[in-house]
Amino acid sequence: MKTVHFIRITIAIFLVAGITITIACRRHFNVTALENWLTSAGSMAPLVFIVIYIISTTVFLPGSVLTIAGGILFGPIWGTFYNLTGATIGATIAFLIARYLASDWVTRKSSGWLKQLIEGVEAEGWRFVAFVRLTPLFPFNLLNYALGLTRIRLFHYVVTSYICMLPGAIAYTYLGYAGHNAVAGGEGMIRKALLGLGLLALVAFLPRLIKRLRRC
Repeated sequence: MKTVHFIRITIAIFLVAGITITIACRRHFNVTALENWLTSAGSMAPLVFIVIYIISTTVFLPGSVLTIAGGILFGPIWGTFYNLTGATIGATIAFLIARYLASDWVTRKSSGWLKQLIEGVEAEGWRFVAFVRLTPLFPFNLLNYALGLTRIRLFHYVVTSYICMLPGAIAYTYLGYAGHNAVAGGEGMIRKALLGLGLLALVAFLPRLIKRLRRC
């Protein structure tokens, strides 16, 4: 029992330290810096990028910067794959950290509206995960930890997250790719830029569509 308690404290310390460092160095986190790191990584750049995405997700770095960077650095297809893989693994780790560190405590202490919220989420199951992943209104990093406090099954969480984050990943990755081409003056830049904006508009429209489907 003491070993488990020690592991939990250690994980919590590392997590707090990581978030603190992230806040302190946040202004240095940008596409240019990321591109410099990946250039030095050579053929290992995709793996390094995924690892950076995983770490960033757990310490609350903005995922939008990484997703757009993925489109710039790897193109719309591979960029989407790397973004989605890194985001899903990072979200799963955050989910497990929350479940391992705090879910038992929250279950014991929760009452009133918090208890009703958790029970409501658990009653919806994977459908709730699908809703919040398809709706780009919820803070992604915080949501990963919050869902770990519920009893949603890990398998449902991972599979639903991967599938339902795909539209947003495609849109933001392509937006990065199209924006980079527009700045560089690449061929068909207007068409690519319009397609990127169209995908972004489609993702923005998803909340209304989902609400209508939930009423049916």
